[in-house]
Amino acid sequence: MKTLIATLLIVWALILNDADGQQRRQGYTMAERVQQLTDMANKRAVLRFNANKFRDFVKASPRNYSIVIMFTAMAPQRQCQVCRHASDEFTIVANSYRYSQSYSNKLFFAVVDFDEGSDVFQMLRLNTAPVFIHFAPKGKLKNADTMDIQRIGFAAETIAKWIAERTDIQIRVFRPPNYSGTFALVILFSIVAGFLYLRRNNLEFLYNKTMWGVGSLFFCFAMTSGQMWNHIRGPPFIHKNQNGQIAYIHGSSQGQFVFETYIIMILNAAIVLGMILMTEAARGKADPKKRKIMAGVGLVLVCVFFSLLLSVFRTKTQGYPYSFLLK
Repeated sequence: MKTLIATLLIVWALILNDADGQQRRQGYTMAERVQQLTDMANKRAVLRFNANKFRDFVKASPRNYSIVIMFTAMAPQRQCQVCRHASDEFTIVANSYRYSQSYSNKLFFAVVDFDEGSDVFQMLRLNTAPVFIHFAPKGKLKNADTMDIQRIGFAAETIAKWIAERTDIQIRVFRPPNYSGTFALVILFSIVAGFLYLRRNNLEFLYNKTMWGVGSLFFCFAMTSGQMWNHIRGPPFIHKNQNGQIAYIHGSSQGQFVFETYIIMILNAAIVLGMILMTEAARGKADPKKRKIMAGVGLVLVCVFFSLLLSVFRTKTQGYPYSFLLK
């Protein structure tokens, strides 16, 4: 009798296990997928997907919800600083949607890391990161479903606008308060005010044209070299290509590296220095021989460094036909 009962229990367990296996092979129903996604989204605004979850919640059909996925490479050995900045902006959009009035189970945010879902990267033929893709409830992927971050960037407001164009869901972006800039300005103004107070009896230096001219030049160098772009986009300092070689200049006119900014700043400074030398040689009252030397040095500086600057521009703008001295 005991043997019969044990045999029946084993047969029943095998039947349950086979039924459970068939259910896994068939996948979850749409209602089950929506419920699981909703439960996960209530705990975390940005869901983490691996290859299995991607197949269960994205590739499976039918679906009545959209998923916006950021494909990234956040592992420390990848050294993708852009990925970290893009992840911060993506999280801001997801949190803004989570606490907005338009929040529903029709839109979810997820992230697939290369080291956790390399199969997904191969499936979608992705060879770079970060990449933002919108997976609509129906239909195949279109070019418009992949966000062109090289052209429009990946700021939170830009991502929200791009999502609204795909899903008609309006997301009002709420950024967490950041008082570091205000605090730095307060410290700077305090230092300047204290310095002026200590020098209150001798403020002749404020009328020094050379000091104001040098300050204006440094400000112009910083703005024309792309410092503001670096502050907004947060690009990497340098980049290693697939061959392991270090690239200091970005290969596209839609991007740049931090080190590239310093290169452009130095080239612009050398050109301006040459122009100043030629100007001073033309209107100066120094010895004629000295003025000729200043004019010659200035002319060489302008020609050589402007040629280098134009060469950098040619490498970033494919098809640009003009060059000077260097190619």
